[in-house]
Amino acid sequence: MVEEEFLVPLEQYLKSGLHIGTKYRTKYMEPFIYKIRPDGLAILNIQEINNRIKVLAKFLSLYEPEEILIVGRRENSWKAARMFANSTGIRAFTGRYPPGALLNPDLDAFLEIKLLFVVDPFPDKNVVDDALKLGIPVIALCDTNNTANDIDLVVPCNNKGRKSLGLIFYILAREYLKLRNLGELKLKPEDFGTEED
Repeated sequence: MVEEEFLVPLEQYLKSGLHIGTKYRTKYMEPFIYKIRPDGLAILNIQEINNRIKVLAKFLSLYEPEEILIVGRRENSWKAARMFANSTGIRAFTGRYPPGALLNPDLDAFLEIKLLFVVDPFPDKNVVDDALKLGIPVIALCDTNNTANDIDLVVPCNNKGRKSLGLIFYILAREYLKLRNLGELKLKPEDFGTEED
């Protein structure tokens, strides 16, 4: 692995635990697993994570901020998702997704989007189902225990760790702004939750 190819130094990826999966592995995530530790935890391939984050950043940059929605039900994602939203102008639902917000124009929370990005397709299943009904592409951060049959782009990573999510959203915010020529990200990885509070 050549460190120059990484979006952040390899050490930063390792420190965030981005590559640490779970003991449970699905067939969908097997191609991204580098090895299994003696304690049974799956280790994801960091080069593949880095490559997928690059693809995701380029894909996101094809869309205007108001065309994208990020959903993160788990509390560990809230700070990172909110910082990303504040930095890029992309909307984020943190916590419970309002049922039917993509389907029912009579709801106050109704949104029209062209791309859905979920932190974890399991707890965020309802919004994924709504997007599928509308034919909206779905991007998901997926750990080793996730299924990916309804996902258009899988980004393998530790999608449960606050530090891991903080680093991913920091990189994505930086790259989104850069690729869309919207200026430079003034925040640091720590602002997204990559360090202990």
